Amino acid sequence: MCRRCHKALEADEPEVAPAPLAIVPPQPAQEGSLQVATAVRDLRRVRNLSQRQLAGRMNVPRTYISKIENGKAMPTLGSLERLASALQVDISALLRDSRSRRSDETAVLMADPFLAEIAGYVNQLDSLQRSIFMNHVRELASGRRKMA
Repeated sequence: MCRRCHKALEADEPEVAPAPLAIVPPQPAQEGSLQVATAVRDLRRVRNLSQRQLAGRMNVPRTYISKIENGKAMPTLGSLERLASALQVDISALLRDSRSRRSDETAVLMADPFLAEIAGYVNQLDSLQRSIFMNHVRELASGRRKMA
């Protein structure tokens, strides 16, 4: 218990649920370089884990997770195995470069016939229409807006 606020210091582990598909815009980086930091952060967020919870699953300090996500530390092979296990993914998911990760995510989305049909129309929108459309999609995805 914290002496000041009297809250439990150990965060509860969230229930493990199938991770939803998360499309994250590519971040500027060197082309073709491995983006372990970005992959760890994205996978942790998709699974609704805090850095502290992930560190607890790995038995490492929270600051180590922060250093990995900020690119200040490169995990060893053993740490990559423990990260993959804690995030419930194959180790290759942490080692893919940003280009291949984006193409894999695009392929998964385009396999859905409805999304593949919409993609053809999105290219025909001007920037204002595209912005309005994307805002509506974000609101629907976050549950702030109900379908009529």
